[in-house]
Amino acid sequence: MRQAGVLIPLFSIRAPGSWGLGEIPDLTAFARWASSAGFSVVQLLPVTEASRGQSSPYGALSAFAVDPVYLSLAQVEDFAAAGGEAALSDADRDELAALRAAPSVQWERIRAVKGRALELAFRAFLENEWKGRSQRAVTMSHWAKEHAFWLDEYALFVTLHDDVFGGRPWTEWPEALRHREPEALARARGELSERILFRSYLQWQLDLQWHAARDAAAREGVELMGDLPFMVATDSADVWSRPFDFRLDARVGVPPDAFSDTGQDWGLPVYRWDVMDQNGFAWMNERARRGADQYGLYRVDHVVGLYRTYYRPLDGGPPAFIPADEPAQIANGERVMAILSQGARVIAEDLGTVPDFVRDSLTRCGIPGYRILRWERHWEQPGQPFRDPATWPALSVATTGTHDTESAAEWFDAMPDEERRALLELPQLAAVKARGGRRWDDLTRDAVLDLVYRSGSDLTLLPFQDALGHRERVNVPGTVNDRNWSYRMACDLPGLLADRATAERLKGLAVAGGRATV
Repeated sequence: MRQAGVLIPLFSIRAPGSWGLGEIPDLTAFARWASSAGFSVVQLLPVTEASRGQSSPYGALSAFAVDPVYLSLAQVEDFAAAGGEAALSDADRDELAALRAAPSVQWERIRAVKGRALELAFRAFLENEWKGRSQRAVTMSHWAKEHAFWLDEYALFVTLHDDVFGGRPWTEWPEALRHREPEALARARGELSERILFRSYLQWQLDLQWHAARDAAAREGVELMGDLPFMVATDSADVWSRPFDFRLDARVGVPPDAFSDTGQDWGLPVYRWDVMDQNGFAWMNERARRGADQYGLYRVDHVVGLYRTYYRPLDGGPPAFIPADEPAQIANGERVMAILSQGARVIAEDLGTVPDFVRDSLTRCGIPGYRILRWERHWEQPGQPFRDPATWPALSVATTGTHDTESAAEWFDAMPDEERRALLELPQLAAVKARGGRRWDDLTRDAVLDLVYRSGSDLTLLPFQDALGHRERVNVPGTVNDRNWSYRMACDLPGLLADRATAERLKGLAVAGGRATV
């Protein structure tokens, strides 16, 4: 089945009542627009809870917990019981108004004001529901038991991390807690039970809103697609609670390649594949279960690292791959991909330097990789002509870019003349070539999109900005600044839904590409 999808970070969705960034219920209206525009997939970036002080969704504090910043307080009945927005201080109401109008996501300011509101909601739940063991309290208890594998350790970890140790990483905690001595853990659970309950309550509310939004999207004929980060941060609930699954004497990265003489050091822990194998890949199986509970399909970040993980020892020893040899790497990757494919479709992020044997393995496993227009060229031929998208394999994902690239408009306008000439040699762009084709305009936009829609790939995924022909960017890799991970839609959801011309234009492209019906 041929499908078209649109990629947008949840935080980028702008809605009139949200608190300065997109919130889970906003997915319902966005899915309605996506369906009207011929999209049957909405891809999101990771929504897992981010590490403290980070705006990147790829530095996760937990592989399982949803970031509470995405909770819509407007749909939390305990917040209404606490008085709603009227219960906020005058300063917080003024701040909320400013955040709603802000052109970009103001992460720390949003977390601060929303954090105080979440405390109000929890206090109301504690007094009105939990202490009296109401039906809602019983329902939450049952939910917590179902998710105990990750929830128990996560809630304790965040409580210790934030409330007791003021954000200090677990590697700096007192020895008894750092090494998880049973008596110390039991004592902490007893003394901090109310704060632990607070974290569990937030995850329960997030889960309720998530499933309501996923069901609503499905009624529009739209699947939610997720993004599974390759690794969690060292300072995370997962590494603290399962240190045997991770090496802390080395850091994950990528080897030197054509773009970097030194490679990259990501500062993340290293999987201990041998130990995971001995415990039946328990943690990875739970990640797959959680992913399937939230999404119909998801992208697996840095898939080559699941076949062979490149690491640098902290003692200055030589970098290496684990597993060490190709047969073991293939066996490891295929086992992990089989686990992650349980219950949901998997898309492999296979960009960068990826050995042929990895792509061959993914093909055998029936897992599509990416075909990004700007990089699909015959690099060894004279003039490096572009590959005709019509020849791209069905088992692939066609796109104009990712969250890490500049928009298609910026790419087209900035490309060297020889690259533009090579692109315009594609027969489908003859009309653009005939007009000179030197600047991005509506005709160029639609011709480039049509090229990707008509590709051989079964799934097309367009960044939201490219679908609209806009120029905003989500992230610039290798940089850390306030502009990264802060993009918000220029218009709000009511305005997007009212723009019938854009939806009809995109729907027409999807129909022409065999990815939607009239």
